[in-house]
Amino acid sequence: MRYAVIDAHRSEFSVKSLCRVLDISRSLYYAFKQDRPSLRSQQDLALRARIVAINTAHRWAPGAVKMWHLLKAEGIQCGKHRVIRLRKLEGIQTTRMKRFRVMQAKERVQPPAPDLVKRAFQVDAPNKVWVGDITSLRTREGWVHLAIVLDLFARRVVGWAMNSTQAATLPMAALSMALAQRQPRAGLIFHSDQGTVYGCNDYRELLQKHGVLASMSRKGNCHDNAVAESFFSNLKNEVMHDHLFACREEARAVVNDYIEMYYNRSRLHQTLGYQTPVQVEAQFRVLN
Repeated sequence: MRYAVIDAHRSEFSVKSLCRVLDISRSLYYAFKQDRPSLRSQQDLALRARIVAINTAHRWAPGAVKMWHLLKAEGIQCGKHRVIRLRKLEGIQTTRMKRFRVMQAKERVQPPAPDLVKRAFQVDAPNKVWVGDITSLRTREGWVHLAIVLDLFARRVVGWAMNSTQAATLPMAALSMALAQRQPRAGLIFHSDQGTVYGCNDYRELLQKHGVLASMSRKGNCHDNAVAESFFSNLKNEVMHDHLFACREEARAVVNDYIEMYYNRSRLHQTLGYQTPVQVEAQFRVLN
């Protein structure tokens, strides 16, 4: 307390006079000043604590730039290079893992549909272009397969399904969920790879029934469906971290939480200007 009095009045009186009046040794006062962390250091400590908390809340996945945007979204003003420096002090690194191995089932298929998307992944409105894909997650009970439907406009997952088998009924369940929730107009494009489940008669008939146009990537070219591939990569990096699920039900619960509570509602997307899919769709509704 006495040191604070000296700090407050040292512009009016000499430190020597103030120390004599307050019965404080000047050497002790200067030692205190030297040991006390600066305001900048105190701010860094508070910022480091917030970075750790955000990193944990976002599943240890944000890189330095995304962390900077997350801090700004909370009203915390700081420089990008400061965030990089403090992340390093906390030992925070973003490790990207290999993508999922995609497995395909055998079905009777129709000829592949034309590529109507041609890597034009930027879309100006919801329910104009959806993309879909399937991957497989390993559990102690065996494989469980995940099919997703993602709206390119806001990168929102609008339908998904999981099953222990990878028949055409799996992506059909994901598509049916998306159709029920979004109720798109005829003319919507659904884009996928040339996997047999997407080319089979039952799947094509479901698309035709709802006026959805089938589109497919070129054979063996994963970049033609890069957004769906990227979703699976993010899922693995931000949830699994090489974790082996105890059972299929655990995998289902984790995927449900990731999609419905985190990916669609909380995860910032660089391609969306560091906004969430829900925010982008809400802004579109306000403007239209």
